[in-house]
Parts: sequence; C-alpha cells; structure tokens
Amino acid sequence: MAERSESVRILEGGRIVIPARFRKELGLRPGDTVVVEIEDGELRIATRLRGIRRAQELVRPYVSGTPSMADELIIERRAEIDD
Repeated sequence: MAERSESVRILEGGRIVIPARFRKELGLRPGDTVVVEIEDGELRIATRLRGIRRAQELVRPYVSGTPSMADELIIERRAEIDD
C-alpha cells in the first residue's frame, strides 16, 4: 500500500471526502477543480496544475527543438521596428 494512504467511504451519489491532510498537502480548497482518471485499475485524483504539467510532459517530445511561436512573433515584431 502507498506510504500515505487512508481509507474513505463512498457516500450517497458516489461522493468521497478527501482527507484534510491530503487536501492541505495538495493545496486544495473548496470549489477547486481536480482531474480524475483511472490508470492501471486505480482511481487517481490530481490537482488541475498537475494535470496540465502532465499533459505538457507528454507533448514535450513532439515539440522540442521547434521554435516557440511567441519567440517567432517577438523576432518578427523587432524586425518590423528595425525597418
């Protein structure tokens, strides 16, 4: 079992309560949005920021080495100013 685990009950409507110590560690507050997924038969709950970072990690190999569109735009704008 995971180093930090805790048993929780499934409430009416499939609701669960994330233990306070986990919410505190993740910086979760009422009204925050989390990402829920099933992976390898496990239900995983992650902060939205972690979900975004994970997506960036997955995409990074496909875009590494290509110039940033923002950088290209800055170069174009500076060239226009110099003309």
